[in-house]
Amino acid sequence: MTDKKNSIIVCGAKGRVGLKIIEHIAKAPGFELSGSVDIDSGENISAPSAFSDLIAKADIAIDFTAPDATLEFAKACAKAVKPIVIGTTGFKKEQLDKLKAYSKETAVFLSPNMSPAVNLTFAVSKLIAKKLKDFDISIYEAHHILKKDAPSGTALRYKEYIKEVSDKNIDMASVRAGGIIGEHTVLFAGSDERVELTHRAQSRDIFAKGALEAAKWTACQKPGFYDFFDMLDLRDIK
Repeated sequence: MTDKKNSIIVCGAKGRVGLKIIEHIAKAPGFELSGSVDIDSGENISAPSAFSDLIAKADIAIDFTAPDATLEFAKACAKAVKPIVIGTTGFKKEQLDKLKAYSKETAVFLSPNMSPAVNLTFAVSKLIAKKLKDFDISIYEAHHILKKDAPSGTALRYKEYIKEVSDKNIDMASVRAGGIIGEHTVLFAGSDERVELTHRAQSRDIFAKGALEAAKWTACQKPGFYDFFDMLDLRDIK
């Protein structure tokens, strides 16, 4: 007897990460593609208006679209009491507040970066900032020319966690060039030394794999607002 597979709806199916997720679902034993949605609908890809019907027959949704679209998908998931994993970035505060409201009805997993390794470095950057209080802090990030938001959601998440333990002003710099998948460096500079914490994405496969790991974990959770700090048990890192 085989374990039940998690059936997934992929939102943003024609996007760079969406395509990778579908590719990995096809070869992952614990998952199956229940449907796909994209604004550019076509063969085997439904329009966003079909999402409510699709999610009713699936276990979970994975979303890599845009904030306004994500809110509609999350609203439908809340109504259907189906969890959703969100890799979309660029949310405004009021949009995040809506996602948190939907998480009272179902599990909502939100991360600006689906690499578990990057999320581990969030915790490490917070720890360094807490211990090296006199060091100046800068964040640099680089992405492909088509990425719309700057600074990236990942860079802003580094800043968010560091600000929990440091009142230092944090300089931020963004580059949009060529086909860079994603690069982030947090620089801690003292008077006679510096620490550089860097992550470079070499393939979008890491985001697809991470999204599926998050989906497997989120499918087992009660309603709530989650991220990798919950999944990787990083909340208690001091």
